[in-house]
Amino acid sequence: MDPFRLLLITDTHYFASKLGCRGEAYDEFMKLEQKCYAETEAINRAAFKWLNDTDLADTVLIAGDLSFNGEKESHLEFIELLKDLKAHGKRVYVITAGHDFNDHPFAFDETGRLEPEGTKREELYGLYHEFGFDSALAVDEENLSYVAELAPGLRLLALNNDGDGKCGHTYSARQIEWILKQTKQAREDGAVMIAMNHYPLLPGVPLFKLLGGEVVMKNADYITTLLADEGVHLCFTGHMHNMSINLKTTEKGNKFYDVCTGSLIGHPAGIRLVSFTDHYNTVGVETLPIPDFEWDFKGVTQEAYMRRQFDSMINTMLTYMRDDPKRFLGKIGMKNAAPAAVEAVGKLGQKLNAATVGQVCRLLMAKCDDSIKDIRFVDFARGLVRHAFEGNMPYVKGTPEHDAVMGALGKFASRVNAGGAKLSDLIEGTIGKYGLDDLNETLTLV
Repeated sequence: MDPFRLLLITDTHYFASKLGCRGEAYDEFMKLEQKCYAETEAINRAAFKWLNDTDLADTVLIAGDLSFNGEKESHLEFIELLKDLKAHGKRVYVITAGHDFNDHPFAFDETGRLEPEGTKREELYGLYHEFGFDSALAVDEENLSYVAELAPGLRLLALNNDGDGKCGHTYSARQIEWILKQTKQAREDGAVMIAMNHYPLLPGVPLFKLLGGEVVMKNADYITTLLADEGVHLCFTGHMHNMSINLKTTEKGNKFYDVCTGSLIGHPAGIRLVSFTDHYNTVGVETLPIPDFEWDFKGVTQEAYMRRQFDSMINTMLTYMRDDPKRFLGKIGMKNAAPAAVEAVGKLGQKLNAATVGQVCRLLMAKCDDSIKDIRFVDFARGLVRHAFEGNMPYVKGTPEHDAVMGALGKFASRVNAGGAKLSDLIEGTIGKYGLDDLNETLTLV
């Protein structure tokens, strides 16, 4: 078999800018957005031009959340980009996800919030039929899933699990039955099968295990074991807008890799170049920067501009913790918190927003290296969050940052079990990356 290469992007969140992305209500909305909004059309058009012109690969995978929030006009414009991609000789395979159907999408102008025409889930099969479904070996139309032959002996299991939008992002019993039929057929045909699923199947960083169905698919442990033991050892995912490559080995000794890729339109953004060799058993994953797009970056680089939007989201959350603790708690899923808890969080927010790393360490009776003691705590916390999304988290054992965090939290966290592991281990694996490289790695499937 010849080597095979593909290009992967995800979470394109295309927004037709003519619908409206300006005004005071827009500015307020963007305070808590990781991804860009007004810029999405420019980013996508630049990325698709690059995809049209590149000779790195002629196969492109897009792992869901194609539109910003289900606007019909956004879908129609995005589909024109897909058609142009095919006209340039590319083979295009997409799946849709939760942001692609919505009865009440939104836009903004000077008058406030607008409501453009939405898209129903049952419309998506027809809209995207020619980008995977039309050439598929097998189709599950109800679940917007299909099997495609990427190359001789290499199959893509393209999975959607949104159902009616209320199913908690998991597969129904009927869909699992369909999946098992496809994996069995692949084995009988001697084909290697890989998967594409919008929602992560392994958490990007260990602490994500504690955040529930929004960050990793419901029943993910069962699903990953099922897929790995059925011969599907690699899945491309998105949704969380983070860069990560993680591995699980089942009790039967079978590997399962989850390669999660950041959104095309928000920091950390990237394009994955994936190369298959050794009868598709060896998989090289390389992360490429998104191409330059035309915009006023306010005097900074494109990367810094997008990173600033990410940081703005974290800054706003930390400010809410101090100034509007009830809103802060609501944003982290605790909108019904007791008044005493709201008051306590507000007081803590006041202290943390005014403190340095050294002061917090002293409060928690932990040592702090002089090199980091004068850093504002909120700046340090923002960096921890950003690194977790960027991948290859830098604060491994032996760094001053690692020693400060684990000194402050480790003794308490080592006595707490969470997600089937010690909380201290989850924290340590979230601030420092051990094992696989999240950006550039070679995977051995079997």
